[in-house]
Amino acid sequence: MLCNGFDIALVYLQVMENVCISYMSADENKQQAMQNVHSHPEATQEKLIISNECQWKPWKPARSQIRAGCVRRARRAMLSLAQLEWYCYIALGVLTALMSFIMDLTVAKVLRAHQWLYSRLEGNALLQFLCWTLYPACMCALSASFSHSTCPQSAGSGLPEMRTIISGVQMPDYLSLSNLFAKFVGMICTLSAGSTVFLGKVGPFVHLSHMVGAYLHRMYVSASGQNKRRTQGEMLVVASGVGVASCFGAPISGVLFSIEVTGSHYSVRDYCPCFFATVCGALTFRLLAVCSGEHETVQALFKTRFPNELPYQLPELLMFALLGLLCGAVSCVYLFSHRWILRFVKTNKFLSRFIATETTLYSAVLAFLLALVTFPHFAGCYMASKLTMKQLLFSLLENIQWNSISHNATVIQESHHFSQEWSPPGISVYQTLGCFILIKIWLLVLACTLPLPAGYFMPVFVFGAALGRFQGEVLAYLFPDGISSVNVINPGGYALVGAGAFAGAVTHTLSPALCALEMTGQSTHLIPILIATLISNALSRLRNQPSFYDGISLVKKLPHLPSLLRACPKLSSIQIRQFVVPVGSVLQRGERALAVQHILESSMETDFPVVDTLGGFDKSFTHNHLCHFPATLRHSAHGTLQMKRRTESPTLLGTVTRAHLQAFLLEDQNQVSCRCLEDTCPIQPVRLQLSTEMTVKQTHCIMSVVREHRLFVTEKGKLRGVITWSE
Repeated sequence: MLCNGFDIALVYLQVMENVCISYMSADENKQQAMQNVHSHPEATQEKLIISNECQWKPWKPARSQIRAGCVRRARRAMLSLAQLEWYCYIALGVLTALMSFIMDLTVAKVLRAHQWLYSRLEGNALLQFLCWTLYPACMCALSASFSHSTCPQSAGSGLPEMRTIISGVQMPDYLSLSNLFAKFVGMICTLSAGSTVFLGKVGPFVHLSHMVGAYLHRMYVSASGQNKRRTQGEMLVVASGVGVASCFGAPISGVLFSIEVTGSHYSVRDYCPCFFATVCGALTFRLLAVCSGEHETVQALFKTRFPNELPYQLPELLMFALLGLLCGAVSCVYLFSHRWILRFVKTNKFLSRFIATETTLYSAVLAFLLALVTFPHFAGCYMASKLTMKQLLFSLLENIQWNSISHNATVIQESHHFSQEWSPPGISVYQTLGCFILIKIWLLVLACTLPLPAGYFMPVFVFGAALGRFQGEVLAYLFPDGISSVNVINPGGYALVGAGAFAGAVTHTLSPALCALEMTGQSTHLIPILIATLISNALSRLRNQPSFYDGISLVKKLPHLPSLLRACPKLSSIQIRQFVVPVGSVLQRGERALAVQHILESSMETDFPVVDTLGGFDKSFTHNHLCHFPATLRHSAHGTLQMKRRTESPTLLGTVTRAHLQAFLLEDQNQVSCRCLEDTCPIQPVRLQLSTEMTVKQTHCIMSVVREHRLFVTEKGKLRGVITWSE
């Protein structure tokens, strides 16, 4: 035993000596090779490539096993806390909030640079005019050019298309990564144009959130292997709320927005994931603002300082109700003008052709005209055109009466410098607010025709705040000591109520009211803003007028039934038998290879309905003798067969996939005996059938729940046709 141990030790020493010698020789060879490279580079180039091709590392199998084991343990630990989809919701909220913060930060720096350049040109009116007009024209032209060259589907809001996708219609181009990149860069350029073009980011950013959710969903499906269609619908619904929460830091209104705007059917199982993801997005967005030094702590985006003891007097509730009527009436004018100009642009041949071919030029010209109207030395001095969108909202929500600023020096010192833009020397507050309301509504209608990524919620919100501020200032002038002489009137409270009421009337929703409260952190005006929003909604829905997004769906002819029901309420009671389309290709269960091959060549469907054998004619004649006819007679006989199938309406047995039919043809070629379809292909039963007596509204509800875009229609088991989202 001692000798054996001594021998083993000697062998070990010899092995270690050989290893050291090999390492020393390797080092010497390396030094010699480097010398050869400097002396003879062309002769030693091939040797160096071969010697550096693979570097030796010790214990490679052990290291790979340790790495794989660590990954398995980490994944097991994560899955023990929550399922994989919840980590996708966290990633959705964090990534969307990060994109929102980067967009806001970039836009703020660009706008600050433009304001600095404009102020440095003080005293030269021509250079200031060129700086004011050419800058937004160039930014809009860059946005339109980049977005259309990268992905043409990135133009516009994107919310109507997202509603259509959530309802079950497949539009893959609107969820691609190229669209994500084009929309993100295009939105930065659009917002950098400033308040001159008067556009926002909410709608396109909700679209961005959908695209991030679709990408995370594809990763989730590849990792877990779940049902792709069902989980995609859930992820897109959650992404709707995350987009709003990441814009304003308002998680509750984000969830309500996803329920009201994006779909006509909301599943209860999406409620908790939507709340979880919106909280993650809102918290990340506000934490990033704290880390950047914008805010000291997590707080509301537009923090207000209204008095909490007596925010409004009891008689003011009537004034808030009147404000709701005013917002509803103005929203009807705006919605009508918006639909009219969209139809005019689409139906006018010259204008539609010009926008389609000269997108960049049209965007630049229209942005130049909008900037011309808002030039500070022209009409811009009557509408506080130097302020950005955020500065406009901040100034409108101030709780100081602007009419008293010019009469009180202490009020001038206490007021924010933004509010002084509304009362320039020689111009009253009522003139600036009146001009802002009368001019901006038409500028916003014109800006809606720009073919670039843009949102319309924030401009509508600011416009509603201007309506409320105007009424508040008028009441403060009429009642200097308050209506009941208890407390003075706060015009900022009327601006808050007007913003939520007008935005709710335009979108036909209640989520803007809650969004206004979360954005400002002002819960004292909950009752007034709900009263005004309900009244404005009731007035804007008169005579079944479609909402802002429904109007876009109608003009673009997107298959979204709630838009059609608001435009034509009689559709709710119409039976679907009037819209049923005959099935293009139908197979019988005793079908032979010849007919199957003809159907596969003439149709591009993935699933084919299988029916019972038709009565009234000899089926053996159809398949055994059809191949002996000439080509023209063969096609004529096959057409007669298809017509007979449609008129006799056989019983629907199920469906068979294209892959199974192709396998049936291959098997039939390899065998001498001819077998029929039901002997080889598995016929899957149809899980859902529609009746011809169902109404359009019932059919839409079912298709929204199951998220199917094509369903068979039967009558007492007999196949009558098929109905899709197009019908």
